[in-house]
Amino acid sequence: MIVFPNGKINLGLRVVRKRTDSYHDISSYMIPISLSDALEMVPSPDTFHYTSSGLPVGGTPEENLCVKAFRFMQKTYDIAPVNIHLHKVIPLGAGLGGGSSDATFALSLLRRLFDLKFCNNELETMAGMLGSDCPFFVDNKAQLIEARGTPARKFLHLPDYHIVVVVPPVAISTSWAYSHVIPSGEVMPDEAVLLNHEDNWRGLLVNDFEAAVFKDFPVIERIKAQLYDAGAFYASMSGSGSAVYGLFKEQPDCRPLFKNLFVWEGKLLT
Repeated sequence: MIVFPNGKINLGLRVVRKRTDSYHDISSYMIPISLSDALEMVPSPDTFHYTSSGLPVGGTPEENLCVKAFRFMQKTYDIAPVNIHLHKVIPLGAGLGGGSSDATFALSLLRRLFDLKFCNNELETMAGMLGSDCPFFVDNKAQLIEARGTPARKFLHLPDYHIVVVVPPVAISTSWAYSHVIPSGEVMPDEAVLLNHEDNWRGLLVNDFEAAVFKDFPVIERIKAQLYDAGAFYASMSGSGSAVYGLFKEQPDCRPLFKNLFVWEGKLLT
């Protein structure tokens, strides 16, 4: 079986407060995009195997979230060994949710492969054990995310805007970003405030990570400005960076502006 775990962007990201468990409560609209990895999984005749291709993943195989997903299911349901191959396309350390998506798709694929009887609510709980962003990819729809990353089931119905994602050669650690962010205490505006008011988004939608990240990585701030200069009606860093995206109402041609950088152009998956 083969699936294509897709990435996401954050349409605004407010870090509301630091929790007593050292995590943070956030408020953000997460939007799936069609930029995707490829994940193949087949039964193994002997022992478990994991391989990867495409962009370097780094770390040991046991640190990979797809492998962690298998180990969790193996311990919980005593499933047989499988062969996993991950072809990595979504840049790492970019705030695009590639690793989280891979993990959730791996859990879902194992459910199908072994005909395991559990519902999506249980799948969400399992995914949350692997990472805060993982539960979003169960429904995989544009929706409001609250608290530690819990989907609030309030879907955002956006037009299929054109999107350009630009990733500089900088990987930003999520732990570094959270250690430098200043919680704002603010939450996302209601969906009704956003729809049909795209020209106001620059004032309405804020990513609280940008202040700290732009200070230490000015190249990311420059990319955001270039996307606005290219005609984006809204541009922002995704997650804690380093990816920056621009939303356009018409098909743009931004590649000449960002030579030697990772550039992806596509549509939102709404």
